[in-house]
Parts: sequence; structure tokens; C-alpha cells
Amino acid sequence: MVRSTVNTPHAGVRYEPDPDNPGWYRWDIPQNGRFHEIVGSLIVRPEGDRRGRCRMWVEDRHLNLGGAMHGGAILTFIDMALYAGGYVAGADTARAVTLDCAVQFIAAGRAGSSLDAEVELIRETGRLIFFRGLVVQGEETIASFGATLRKARLES
Repeated sequence: MVRSTVNTPHAGVRYEPDPDNPGWYRWDIPQNGRFHEIVGSLIVRPEGDRRGRCRMWVEDRHLNLGGAMHGGAILTFIDMALYAGGYVAGADTARAVTLDCAVQFIAAGRAGSSLDAEVELIRETGRLIFFRGLVVQGEETIASFGATLRKARLES
């Protein structure tokens, strides 16, 4: 499912085709000094039924003292990918919060290459969204994850 720019995921996100990466969409969040800026630019694309892919570029600022990608940076990317990748997978993530996220680190991520989160929408109910997925760099699996989002109630 390809969503149009009219159906935005959240008022604060600019979602539009990325001219530098055909088939991908920009997931631009305002640069306003908040935590999400640590990840950097994201792009997303739908990958078939109930699946989405979210990509970031690993930079030196994402590395730990050992030169590998910091686990906290991977966790932050996964959390953001639940919303971006989940959105292109068909989930209503606009007003949701992360309830839980279990991550298994498998290999080290490295700078100088993109990192992708392959997000699969397992089930969506009126209040909950269930996901699972992999974080990959090239052909290597970096981490696996499972997560649940809870949709916030709209105040009347």
C-alpha cells in the first residue's frame, strides 16, 4: 500500500517521495532540538502486504567506544521504525506510544553504510498494534525485535 502525502502519518512528519531514492519516501521530522534528531534522516517504503522498510544512515555519532554502532542508537532507530515502517505497512501509528519492545542484538552495525529495519505488521486492534522485524545492514542481520504500540485516545 502506497500512501499519499494527503494522508499524513502525523502533523509533525513530512511524508513525500524521495527524489534521490526512487520508490522510497522521506520521513522528515522537524529539526527542533528533540531526541529524535540523533538518528538523522529516515526514508521508508512499503514492501508488500503488511510490511514496510525504514532506512537510516550510520554515522560516527552513532558509534560506541569500540567503533560499532551503539546499542542505544539501534534501539532508538527500531522505535522510530515502528512508526515510520509501521505506517507504510498499513498501521495507524499517528497517535500511538510504544508499550514494549524486545530486541535481540545479533551482530555489530558499522558506520559508512545504511541500516534498514524490516517491519512486519502482525495485528492491529482498536487500541493495540503488534509488530516484529529485523534490523539488517547489507546481507547481515544486526538485530531482531518484537514490539507493541498502544493507540492514544482522542480527547473529546
